[in-house]
Amino acid sequence: MAEAAMEDPAQLWPPPVGTYAEEQGLFQILQNMLEELLIHKPDDPIEFMINHLKQNNDDAPKICILGPPASGKTTVAMWLSKHFDAIRVSQETLLFNETLALTEEAKAHKEKNQKIPNALWANLIQERLSNVDCIKQGWILEGFPENQEQAWMLQSFGIFPRHVVMLYASDTVLIERNSGKRLDPLTQEVYHTTFDWPSDPLVQERLVKPEDLSEQEVSKKLLEYHRNFPEVFQIYQKVLKSINADQPSVDVLSQVLTYVQTRHRSAAPFTPRIIFCGPPGSGKSLQAALIAQKYGVVNICCGQLLKEAVADNTNLGELIKPYIDNGWPGYFSLICPTSPSWSDCPSGERIPSLGKGTTPHSDQLPPQRSRPGSGRTPEMRKKILRSAWKPITGMSRTWRIFMKRPFMSMLTKTLMLSLSS
Repeated sequence: MAEAAMEDPAQLWPPPVGTYAEEQGLFQILQNMLEELLIHKPDDPIEFMINHLKQNNDDAPKICILGPPASGKTTVAMWLSKHFDAIRVSQETLLFNETLALTEEAKAHKEKNQKIPNALWANLIQERLSNVDCIKQGWILEGFPENQEQAWMLQSFGIFPRHVVMLYASDTVLIERNSGKRLDPLTQEVYHTTFDWPSDPLVQERLVKPEDLSEQEVSKKLLEYHRNFPEVFQIYQKVLKSINADQPSVDVLSQVLTYVQTRHRSAAPFTPRIIFCGPPGSGKSLQAALIAQKYGVVNICCGQLLKEAVADNTNLGELIKPYIDNGWPGYFSLICPTSPSWSDCPSGERIPSLGKGTTPHSDQLPPQRSRPGSGRTPEMRKKILRSAWKPITGMSRTWRIFMKRPFMSMLTKTLMLSLSS
């Protein structure tokens, strides 16, 4: 038997261990720490891991905002920076940051109207993101990387964004939008003469027309962007989401925020916890049986459990027996914390569904229809209910599936693919 136990180490783990590891995100913590070790290769890995845990920045945002000219990258990046209190990093902020050692070299290229080399940009970004504020607060990288070489350089420095937002719009819209673009030199915020004009007169007076706004310059940048975009997309496709920029800014910001707040699927092992919900005849039992058979999970039927409780004469069984004997459909409301609602009994009585974490009062119970000679008063039933009531808490990684017959096979295949991937 000892050999059999050694062959299956999972059986040696008590269930609370897996639950604790899942709730605390231990797998993700260890995975992030291992990634940092392999990237930086410190001489003292123990001290490095201690410092990594002290930083406690695994949840800090690491976001890239990409897109063609005039797609709204600056607006989105500045808004996310304010929302998350993260550091916005763009080509403009890097060139005006006097504390960086490579800033002067980059400015020299800019003053000579020379293109700044990709390696210089990558080193500037790596130096900036290594500062304490970016490590603690997270960062929003705007408009970078622009091509495959820059993306590879960032990866070689250990810079991996968790979310990449790719804004897109038609070239006609972008060229038209670019003509009305205005810049506030004080705050670096971008406005538009038609779509986003500031209400403050002082801001209106400060606005200036950015450089390189000619249609020829924009067309040239768009051509270069379309040439490099497929390669960048290929590198970040697993963490990238494309969002249409040709819509109101509020809608764009809402979609961006929804995406960057999502967590990518973890590779951590977990125990599936699945709930099938649906009306009678929707196929819950069949789908649950198929999933249980394919993946070896335990199929728990609530109705069967209640019947077993009645047969075993438990407190809960004594409580729900009158409901089952009389064919009332409302006995589930006594054991499940649902939103306040009412269910109709066949005889016309109204049976209440209880709120989450609540215990019914005696006046909420249906009229007494106990078995002859039981002598159970409403107060006694109330006492039994309170002793048997156990609120059900929420479960992590719970999938709620509302079944409808036309979609039964499709949902089964989708769930099986999710479990097997």
